[in-house]
Amino acid sequence: MPYDPSQVYSPEADTYLLLEAARLEVRPGDRVLEVGTGCGLIASELAGITGVVATDINPHAALCARKRGVDVVQGDLFCGIRSSFDLILFNPPYLPTQPEERIDDWLEHALDGGKTGRVVIGRFAEQVDRVLAQEGRILLLISSLTGLPEVRDLFFQAGLISEIVLRKKIEGEILYVLKIVRQK
Repeated sequence: MPYDPSQVYSPEADTYLLLEAARLEVRPGDRVLEVGTGCGLIASELAGITGVVATDINPHAALCARKRGVDVVQGDLFCGIRSSFDLILFNPPYLPTQPEERIDDWLEHALDGGKTGRVVIGRFAEQVDRVLAQEGRILLLISSLTGLPEVRDLFFQAGLISEIVLRKKIEGEILYVLKIVRQK
């Protein structure tokens, strides 16, 4: 399959808000995993501070991130990941999407959050414990369109607690970055 850059999510306000939160949270020596790296902007920016591994389901995105020098595993969420990480970053597909709105291309994986906007987030919450270090932290970007209380509850049900660390209002929605850790 030839590389198609039009199939890779271009950095937008959500990308830059998660990057801002990641820069504030990352510590030298952290083992960092960025899930759904897209073009690899965040992973490549953090690579100057500590070691970063990334994943993306989209083969075009994985190739784009590799071109930035990012160590990428192409796969869904944590497929192919065998280590644990101190900091996990995720800008998931969070837009509520009805079946008739689907485009059915690789870029859709970056946008389509299912009917509620929480389908992929729910799968992430169920699986993240396997790769989260004991004192690990997660930074998750979501939109007010996704349902902040519902997202926080998904993680609470998985034994994790969350707090809002950054927020930004843009075009009729509010973007949030949640810091998520294990319940004590």
